[in-house]
Amino acid sequence: MRPILTLLLLFAISNVFGQEAMRRWRKMNQIRNDKFDLVLPEVMRENNIDMWIIMNREGSFDPLYADMGKGYVGSTGYYIFTDRGGDRIERAALGISGYLLKEGGAYDYFGSELELKDYVAERDPQRIGLNYSKAIGGADGLSYSGYLELTEILGAKYAERFVSAEKLVSDFRSRRVASEIAVYGEAGELSYQIAERALSNEVITPGVTTLEDVAWWMKEQLFKHNLESSFGMPSVYITGLRGILATSTDRIIQRGDVLMLDWGVGLMNMYTDMKRMAYVLREGETAVPPGIQNAFDQGVKVRDIIKKTIKPGLTAKQAETAIYAALTEAGFNKMKGFNQFTEGEKTDVIIGCHSVGNWGHGIGPSIAFFNPVRLGYEIKPSNLLSIELFAYTKVPEWGGKKLRVPLEDDAIVTSRGIEWLYPINPRVLVIK
Repeated sequence: MRPILTLLLLFAISNVFGQEAMRRWRKMNQIRNDKFDLVLPEVMRENNIDMWIIMNREGSFDPLYADMGKGYVGSTGYYIFTDRGGDRIERAALGISGYLLKEGGAYDYFGSELELKDYVAERDPQRIGLNYSKAIGGADGLSYSGYLELTEILGAKYAERFVSAEKLVSDFRSRRVASEIAVYGEAGELSYQIAERALSNEVITPGVTTLEDVAWWMKEQLFKHNLESSFGMPSVYITGLRGILATSTDRIIQRGDVLMLDWGVGLMNMYTDMKRMAYVLREGETAVPPGIQNAFDQGVKVRDIIKKTIKPGLTAKQAETAIYAALTEAGFNKMKGFNQFTEGEKTDVIIGCHSVGNWGHGIGPSIAFFNPVRLGYEIKPSNLLSIELFAYTKVPEWGGKKLRVPLEDDAIVTSRGIEWLYPINPRVLVIK
C-alpha cells in the first residue's frame, strides 16, 4: 500500500501545482483579452495609428512579448493589430504559434511570417506603428536590422508610413483594466508581507544576521512562491550619519541601526516597487527614538500631501508643480536635486512618483524628474503610480544631522485621485 499512497500523494501535489499554473494563465488571458477589447481601440485611435506591428525574433523578443501572450517564434514573427473600423481591433499572429497562445483566445488569425507583405497590402494602412523609441526602453523593441528587414519586405510605399509607436506603447501598457488591477493588488499583498517579515526578528538577530542574509531570505521567498522581481537583489541597507553605509552586503546588523528596504515582486507580468523602514532597538530601549520617529512622521505628512494633490486630467509635470507648491505651503523645502539636502531646519523633500506596472518602473505618465518625456504625458484614471518620496529631517539623537526617510508604495489613479492597492507602510518596524 505504501507505494500506492506515495503515488497518490505525488499526483495530488502535481495537481495542485497544475491548478496554480492554470489559474495564473487564465488570469493573464483575461487581462490580454480585456486590454485588446477595451484599451487597444482607444489608444490606437488617439495616436492615429492604423496598424501596429510588433516584431519578434527567436532569442530576441520585444519587451511586450509577455503582454501579447508569448508563443513560439521559429525565426521571425509578428503580432499585428489593425484598425478596420468598428469597436474592435483585428489581431493576428504571423510566425508565432503555440498551444498557450492559441488557447488564450486573443487572436483572430494565425499564419506564416511569409504572409506579412500580402497581409499589410490587403489592409493598406496609412500609418504603421513600430516599436522604436529614444526615450522609452519598453517601446524600443525593434532592432535596427529588424527595421531594415521590414523596410525590405514591405517596400518603400509602406516604409514611408512607418511611425514610432512610443506613445501608443506607453498608453497601452499604462491604462489598466480591472483584471490587471486585481492581479496587481495580489502582487502588492505578497510584496509587503514578505518585506515586513524580512525586517523582523523572524529573520534578523542583531549582532548575527547580515544585510545579505536578509536579501537572500527574500530571494528564497520569491523562489517558494514562484515569483519574479525587477530587482536583481533586494536593496537592504543601513542609513547612518553619512548616508547609506552598506547595501545587501556582509555588514552585520547591529543594535541602533536604521534599516531600509527597497524591492518588489513580479506576479503574472505585474511588478511592484515599495520600501519599508525598521529600527533595531538598543539594549534598554522599548521604542523608536523620538527623533527618528519624528523624521518618519514628516515623511508620512509629505505622502499625505502627495496623495491629496494628484488628480487625473493633469499632465505629470502639472501634478509635480502642484505637489511641490502644496509641500512648500505646508512648510517643507523642495530639494534642488536628488540627495542635495540642506542644513536648514525644514524637512527637505524630493519626489519620484514614477509609473509602475509591468516592470518596477513602468512606462506610463511619470511624476519623476528622471522620466522627462513622460512628465509631459497626461495622468489618466487606471494609471498605476509608485508614490515615492525622500524626506530629510534633522534628528537630535544624531547631533542634528538629517536622516533620509524613503517612503514608497503603489497606488492607482481613479476619478477621485490616488487610491492605495494594499496596506501601505504605517510605521517604523521594530526589531528587538
